[in-house]
Amino acid sequence: MKVTLCILVIVLTNHFAAAQSLDSMMLKDAEVPQGYKKSTELICATPHACSLYDQVDLYESLLGKVTTKTFQSYNKKGDKGSILYFEFDKPFTAQGFLNGLLWGNETKPSRAEPDEYFAKGKMLIIWSFNLKSEIKQISKAKIQQLMQ
Repeated sequence: MKVTLCILVIVLTNHFAAAQSLDSMMLKDAEVPQGYKKSTELICATPHACSLYDQVDLYESLLGKVTTKTFQSYNKKGDKGSILYFEFDKPFTAQGFLNGLLWGNETKPSRAEPDEYFAKGKMLIIWSFNLKSEIKQISKAKIQQLMQ
């Protein structure tokens, strides 16, 4: 009984720690610039990012197993998109595959393929907005500060 309870506590602690870390990366209402409206729908700047989010299990053999995923979408005249948050069961090491999926033959974001990402440890965050998105810059700064 004690062993079972101990295992349960460990499993629950790890689960809530993961969820809490993703939650801490997400933008809070007070951090969202004026004029942006939340959306409950994926509104990625490219179909590649939305497809990855919707069908991440298809890429499991290349990316690893996703344990948690969520998103935030925002819309403002001239700037709309989604921030995609993923946590994997092991450290994320598929940057080469992700580059090809998001950018094709390009080596970095472009006007045609503006998605950007940040990967560290088990976390992957994708910003699917236009290149000069204000909300993307705010989110990127927050993530980089948290993940130092």
